[in-house]
Amino acid sequence: MSLKKKLLKSKPICKVTFVLSKEQARDASNVHLVGEFNGWEVGVAAMRKQKDGSFTATLDLPTGREYQFRYLIDGEIWISDPEADKYAFSPFGDCENSVITV
Repeated sequence: MSLKKKLLKSKPICKVTFVLSKEQARDASNVHLVGEFNGWEVGVAAMRKQKDGSFTATLDLPTGREYQFRYLIDGEIWISDPEADKYAFSPFGDCENSVITV
């Protein structure tokens, strides 16, 4: 997994590409990117499956803040991003949410 950030010069926006590797996706049929940036709505940000088996999604996020997020694999398995900028305790169990700073 990886996070790629690209700041836009013309606006206070950062283009963030989220990548879930084939190994992490575990032969998934679908993966959703779920977080503060989409109100933790499960079906909003479907990631696109790539030819190599990885999944990607690119979002335009306003700069100057942090966003918590996780990946949802096949509607059942929640995972965090090991390359996140940091982690935050989740109030919904004994897991940690990934955090990206833009």
